[in-house]
Amino acid sequence: MKICLLTYRGNPYCGGQGIYTMHIAGELAKLGHEVHVIQGPPYFPPMDGVHVHYVSNHNYFNNKKNYIKPHKPFAALKPLNFYEFVASKFGVFPEIETFSFRAFYKLKELLKTHKFDIIHDNQSLGYGFLLIKNFGIPFISTIHHPLSIDRTTWFEYPSDFSLKIKRVLYYPLIMQGYIARRMDHIMTVSHDAANEIVKAFGVKPEKMSVVYNGLDSGIFRPISGMRKKENSILFVGNVEDRKKGVIYLLKALTLTKNRVSLTVVDGGSPNRKYVTKWIDNFNLNDRVYFTGKISDEKLIELYSQHQIAVSPSLYEGFGFPAAEAMACGLPLISSDGGALPEVVGKHLETGYIVKSRDSYSIAEAIDFFIDNPHIREKMGRAARKRIIEVFTWRNAALSIVETYKEVIDAYSGL
Repeated sequence: MKICLLTYRGNPYCGGQGIYTMHIAGELAKLGHEVHVIQGPPYFPPMDGVHVHYVSNHNYFNNKKNYIKPHKPFAALKPLNFYEFVASKFGVFPEIETFSFRAFYKLKELLKTHKFDIIHDNQSLGYGFLLIKNFGIPFISTIHHPLSIDRTTWFEYPSDFSLKIKRVLYYPLIMQGYIARRMDHIMTVSHDAANEIVKAFGVKPEKMSVVYNGLDSGIFRPISGMRKKENSILFVGNVEDRKKGVIYLLKALTLTKNRVSLTVVDGGSPNRKYVTKWIDNFNLNDRVYFTGKISDEKLIELYSQHQIAVSPSLYEGFGFPAAEAMACGLPLISSDGGALPEVVGKHLETGYIVKSRDSYSIAEAIDFFIDNPHIREKMGRAARKRIIEVFTWRNAALSIVETYKEVIDAYSGL
C-alpha cells in the first residue's frame, strides 16, 4: 500500500503523538509499504524507508515575544500565519487547525506525482480535513483520547475566572468532534478511550476500531548489574498536566511509613509552577528531584536504578510511561485512570492498581513494595513479560494494516 500519515507535531519528545507516528511509520515501512509522513514541527529525524514532508508553523501560541523572524519579517502577514497569530493572542490554540490546512496544501502538491491508497491522521482533526476528503481517498484518524478529558481535569482545581475562560478557548472540542464524525473511520488505542470518544464526540461505535500502542522492549529493558537506590520512586510525565495526578503522589509521600524519595522526569518543563507550589506546601523539597530533559538511554538507566515506578494519572488513553516502566522490569503502582488497567493487567500479578485521586492507597502501595522486595522483583519480571507478549509496534502495525484494508474495501463499495 501507499500510505500518507499526518501529524501536527512529529518529534517523539513532544508527546505521545510523536512517538506513535514515528514508530508506526517505521513499522509500516518494514512491512514493505510505501510510507509518507506530513508533519509539523518539532520534526522527527529522517528515517530509513519513510518519506518525510515538512510543513511549518511559527508557534505563536508559545512565543509571547520575538515572534517576528528577522529573516522573514513579513511571514506573519500570510493568511494562515496571521490567523494563527491573532487567534493565539485571544488564548485559542490554533496549531491543530492551521496544520490541517497546511496538510491539505501539501497533499494537493504531492498528489500531482503520488497516488495514495489511504490517508491516516494522528489526532489533528482540523477543519482543513473537509477539503482533504474531496480528494476521494479513504481518510481515517487515530484519536488517543478526546481533549474534553484534559479540560475537565483542569476544572477540578481552583482557578480564577480568566483562567477558566482560557481553558474553554484552548481546547478545540467543537471542531474535533465535528470532524471526527465525518472521518471514514476512527482508530483508538484502548477500549476505554473508545468509550470516551463515543461519549464526547458522538462517533458511532461501528466506525471505530481499537489497536493498542506498542513499545520497543529491546530498547526499554532492565540493565543487569545496575544498583537500586534505596526507597526510591520514579515518575515520568508532564507535571503541569493536571490529569497526570502528580498532586496525589506528592501527598502520598507525606503518608508513607517509609521515608521515600521521588525522581521526576518531566522534560524540564519551563512552566513548572503548579507542582513546585505543592512541593513547598507538603514540605518535600529535600525528597523530590527533577532531572530535566534527558535521553532515552538515561531514562532507561533511571528505570533500572529505582525500586518503584508510579503512574497516578486521573486519565490515560494508553500510558507510555507505565508501559516503559513495565518493559524495564520495574514494579509499577498505577491508578485505575482510563486505559491504565488495560496496559497494566492483573492487580498484584503484573502491577499494583489503586483508585485514582486516592493518596492513601498510593502510600499503602509504596509501603507494600518497600516492605516486600521479593514481590517487587517477581512483579517486575511479570510486568516485562506482559509487555513483550502484548504490546509491540509490529503487532500494532499489522493490526493497522488490517484496518486499512477494511476501510479501503468499504470505501470502494460506496
